[in-house]
Amino acid sequence: MAAGTTYKQCGCRDEVGKRLGQRCPRLRRGDGAWSHGHGRWYYQLELPPYPDGTRRSPLRRGGFASQKDAQRELDQARELLAIPLEGDQDARRRIADLITRCVKTDGSLPDSAVVRRLARTGRELDQPPTVGEWLQEWLAAAKNLRAGTLRSYSSHIRLYYQPHIGHVRIDRLRVADVASVFDAIDETNAAITESRPGIEPGRRASAKGRRVVGPATKQRIRATLRSAITTYMKQHPGALDINPAGLVDLPAGRRPRPLVWTAERSRAWRHDFDTRLAAGRTNSRLVDPVAVYVATPRPSPVMVWTPAQTAEFLRHARGHRLYALYYLIAFRGLRRGEACGLRRADTDLDSAVTSVCWQIVQLGWETSHGAPKSDAGERHIVLDARTVGVLRTHRRGQDAERGAAGDRWAGSGFEFTTETGEPLHPASVTGQFEQLAYHAGLPPIRLHDLRHFAATLHLAAGVDIKIVQDLLGHSSRAITSDTYTTVLPDVARAAAEAAAALMPGI
Repeated sequence: MAAGTTYKQCGCRDEVGKRLGQRCPRLRRGDGAWSHGHGRWYYQLELPPYPDGTRRSPLRRGGFASQKDAQRELDQARELLAIPLEGDQDARRRIADLITRCVKTDGSLPDSAVVRRLARTGRELDQPPTVGEWLQEWLAAAKNLRAGTLRSYSSHIRLYYQPHIGHVRIDRLRVADVASVFDAIDETNAAITESRPGIEPGRRASAKGRRVVGPATKQRIRATLRSAITTYMKQHPGALDINPAGLVDLPAGRRPRPLVWTAERSRAWRHDFDTRLAAGRTNSRLVDPVAVYVATPRPSPVMVWTPAQTAEFLRHARGHRLYALYYLIAFRGLRRGEACGLRRADTDLDSAVTSVCWQIVQLGWETSHGAPKSDAGERHIVLDARTVGVLRTHRRGQDAERGAAGDRWAGSGFEFTTETGEPLHPASVTGQFEQLAYHAGLPPIRLHDLRHFAATLHLAAGVDIKIVQDLLGHSSRAITSDTYTTVLPDVARAAAEAAAALMPGI
């Protein structure tokens, strides 16, 4: 351990003007104890010599009100010098350089946790990290994060920041650098959209597992970087004048309001779809009608089928092996990942209740298993008699598949699986849903929008909005209210008639 000591001195001078320092008689009382009201505490620490062996001036720091305060900082400086492995004198000298520089510029010692991480990663101690390096350090140090939040941060870093600005030194990061990340996202969005009509199968394959990044997701991606840089600025005062991530202009991430597929909207969309499909077949024999069906623009990003349209879809899907999964989403409001992650053991058909406590989510093409996205997402859902019957039929079919697979059966324990018992890939579930909806002759919705039908159906039936909130696993009543209360025309019409009835004779 580096040699060091604490001592006390003052600014008094003798009769010729020479500073007394530690020799001042007023520093001690008559009994030899230290005087509480005179002088300040200091410490001195020997630093490792320069590379050529020349002795380095010791570190001297003072102005402490108590010996305990001086000893505490002395111990901190010793801890810094003890970070390198035994015998690594070069690392000890570099840490000594860093200590000297920080004391001179900032008036304080460097943070020991930061120095420890720098020493472990082998990065130059006096050089700020790149954005990529800091994001990894920040993520590794993040505590008490939900698994879903950690996955989101990790995917934002891996998919967007590392490829585009990971090499930029964080102290040189500019607003234009951050904006370039979102320019790249927009370019990728355009490529994904262009690949969907199906003119070139190779381009469709390049978009596999990729989805268009919308305004709300962009806001979350930006928030990840903003939080990481804010932490860096707190740990390194003066390193950055501003947080560049906070100054990037992005579209507002407002939640889109769902619209119902009325007859008028359906006719207009069908005309657009037929026109695009005919144009695609004129230009290429390889056009995929389902891809054109999915890519044709809709009145809103979030569309909802009417009860009659949902009933038509379920009639068409009745013979499909995943019929029960789509039925659960439509009537009990499960999210796609929750339905894919539902385990047999979590559903008690005799008691008519299922527990949502697991999900399979998709990041790019990779999947991850974990808890639902929030505490509200973990919930118990009561099943009606018809849903229980649908699940019993499904289980008989799955048992038959298990018998046919024999030794090839994976035995994953999930309620919905592949023909050999493997967990379902969420994208596969979506792809089959799009096929079914297209062949049923219905206007398109996202699979997630099928869950919206459960909400609108319950609200139309007069179910209390708090119960609907719990059914869907929303974290707040406001989300349920703002999203669904004006979706179905019949609901809005009933509200209007009820209001008008309050003013009879007008």
